[in-house]
Amino acid sequence: MKRILIVEDNRDLAYGLCNNLEIEGYEVEVAEDGAEGVTRALAGKPDLIVLDLMLPELDGYRVLRRLREEGLSVPVLILTARGEEADKVLGFRLGADDYVTKPFGLLELMARIAALLRRADASRTTGLSRIVERFGEVEVDCSTHTVRVREQLVMLTPMEFELLVALLQRRGAVASRLELLKEVWGHSAAVLTRTVDTHVAELRRKLESNPARPRHILTVRKIGYRLER
Repeated sequence: MKRILIVEDNRDLAYGLCNNLEIEGYEVEVAEDGAEGVTRALAGKPDLIVLDLMLPELDGYRVLRRLREEGLSVPVLILTARGEEADKVLGFRLGADDYVTKPFGLLELMARIAALLRRADASRTTGLSRIVERFGEVEVDCSTHTVRVREQLVMLTPMEFELLVALLQRRGAVASRLELLKEVWGHSAAVLTRTVDTHVAELRRKLESNPARPRHILTVRKIGYRLER
């Protein structure tokens, strides 16, 4: 049974989410503030975390930063009323895997949670599992899910790694934003967002020598992205 940690100080919302997730067959734990969320996440190592941003004790950004610094790589879905582009970019930069704004549709939220869990369970390396891929000064070991730049280990979130593998698998062919959104996150066209763009920006920041003028992770105007070796 998959275990989900909800870090949410709104008791009514947390109770409703807990009930619906338990009906879907998940084991659910709730933390009502950021400090408790960090403690429960590190101690219990859940399969997925649903994280509010506006929390007492520690806000959601600080919670997320702490968890990633501690090496916890489980998927994190931010669920918040803060829907500004800058908020989303910061969330993804700190290691979030998905971002849902309140008010939200329950069916969509459940679908996103299921998609994140499926991706975490999947081999993620179809066609690449026994080889090491290289482009420029980047080395991607698909069997261990590790990435190095100039032999230095670089930490990617699960979705960043998935996105990188999706681009590698295309061997230089263009991938549209919608294709990547469906393949990596399991989203439908109805929920097309800037998710892909913000994750690409993070990959460039972590892997490119000059993220402002990338040599490898390239934009194809009005279409999507491709990876140039």
